[in-house]
Parts: sequence; C-alpha cells; structure tokens
Amino acid sequence: MTSSQTSKKQELPPTAWAVLGLLSFPGERTGYELKKWADSSLRFFYWSPAISQIYAELRRLEELGYAASVRSGPEEVRAKRRYGITPAGREALAGWASDVAEAGPPVLKHGLLLRVWLGHLAEPERLRGMVTEHLERTTEELAAVREAMAHAATEPEWAFPVLALRWSERQHLAELELTRALLADLEGLGAQERQVGGDAPTPG
Repeated sequence: MTSSQTSKKQELPPTAWAVLGLLSFPGERTGYELKKWADSSLRFFYWSPAISQIYAELRRLEELGYAASVRSGPEEVRAKRRYGITPAGREALAGWASDVAEAGPPVLKHGLLLRVWLGHLAEPERLRGMVTEHLERTTEELAAVREAMAHAATEPEWAFPVLALRWSERQHLAELELTRALLADLEGLGAQERQVGGDAPTPG
C-alpha cells in the first residue's frame, strides 16, 4: 500500500466502512442493491447512506484496492456494475471492526424531543399531535424491523445482522414505551395548566 493509500485509509468516513461492510457478505452487488440492503438493515440501528454516497464510496474503495467491480456482459439488457470486496479490503475492514476506540459513544439526535424542549413556543394540541404521529411511525418501523429480521433469519451468513436487528427491535419497543410515557406527561402538564387557569381570579 502506498503512502497515499495509507493516508486515505486513515481518513475513511464511517460511510465508507459501512459500504465495505455490506460488501463483506457473500456475493457481488450493484450500488442499487447495496442501497436496498442498507435501507432494510443499517437504517434500523445506524443510518442509510444516500445512493449518491454509496457510489462515491464505492469509487473510493476501488481506488484504495478494497473493492473491485465487473461490468455485466451483453446478455443483460441494461449494463450493470457489480462490486465485491477484495482480500485487502476484508483485512482493512476486520481491523477497523475490531478497533474498540473507533466505535465511540452512541449519538442521540431526537428531533421530536428538541421540539418538546421548545414546547413553551408550541400549541399544546399540536405538540401532542406530533408525539402521537411519532408513536404511529415508530410502530410502523417496528413492523419493518421484524420483517427484515424474518428475511435475514433465512440466510445462514446473516447471523450477526440478525443480532443487530434484534437489538433494533428492542430499541423500537423501548421507544414506544418512552413515547407513550411522554404523551402521558404532556397530558398531565396540560391538566395542570388548565387547573391553574381555572383557579385564576377574575377581574372585577
């Protein structure tokens, strides 16, 4: 590996490692197939990169010698480029995956909670509505996680992705419990405000 390649390896963003991780499972895949897989796995516990990010990282990984691609032949109506991991890529990925210091602490960026934090600027009913909508979306996401788990369980090579999805299932269940508690807190706060308003003296 040249000094330039070593420098680029050190600067690889998490997206590059995630894409290389997708390639580490058996089989070669197109960028579109990698995006579909990320949407049905990675997004439940990390995030899913945009298709443009995936192709950008694939080009970077090829330049580093971590991935290789082959173009489909004339037998396919539409030409496709399929990507696979190289031995050098697998070695680099294994090193990165085993580096505990690289994992870092989990980062929570909860858009709904930011709005609740600013609840003094919002209409109470609208705020409760947003929490209810979040409850519904989380219920739908939980169903999607379970569907992904069922699919992954049919593939012997995906035993570890199943563990990650199982964690995500528990996380979504916890999110539902927290959201219901938050909704109850908002209802309780609203009842207190109504009571205070009702006890206020009337002018005259």
